[in-house]
Amino acid sequence: MPRKGPVPKREIPPDPKYGSILVAKFINNLTRDGKKNTARKIFYEALEKLKEKAGEGDALKLFEKAVNNVKPLIETRSRRIGGATYQVPVEVRPDRQISLAIKWIIKAARARGEKTMVERLSNELWDALHEKGTAIKKRDDTHRMAESNRVFAHYRW
Repeated sequence: MPRKGPVPKREIPPDPKYGSILVAKFINNLTRDGKKNTARKIFYEALEKLKEKAGEGDALKLFEKAVNNVKPLIETRSRRIGGATYQVPVEVRPDRQISLAIKWIIKAARARGEKTMVERLSNELWDALHEKGTAIKKRDDTHRMAESNRVFAHYRW
């Protein structure tokens, strides 16, 4: 960690099939126990199912729209002042918006009841595309929490 200046970010190479860095990040988050090829297969099959459900359109565009729907705009951070801890609402940085959206979609997909991960992921992406589902609920809860604690916004640092 450098003492001065920003920490350099590691470059993520784009996905080989779609050429998208967002897809590469999603696959990296989906990977478990170092099985990246398995994660790729699950993701690509889920996108194919999503494309079949939608009927028309580019699968990558549908995926990007689903992720954009889940992105949070504002969240709360704990801030200790005096002896009390306040939940202070702050805006979310763009890179954190993407990472939170990806994590929430994957977590919601893993918690679903369908038989295979491909079905779970495609259905969760479908729900996110149509502004419903567990990941969207998580975003709304985060926004609601920030909205209810906006009286502490003057504690922003």
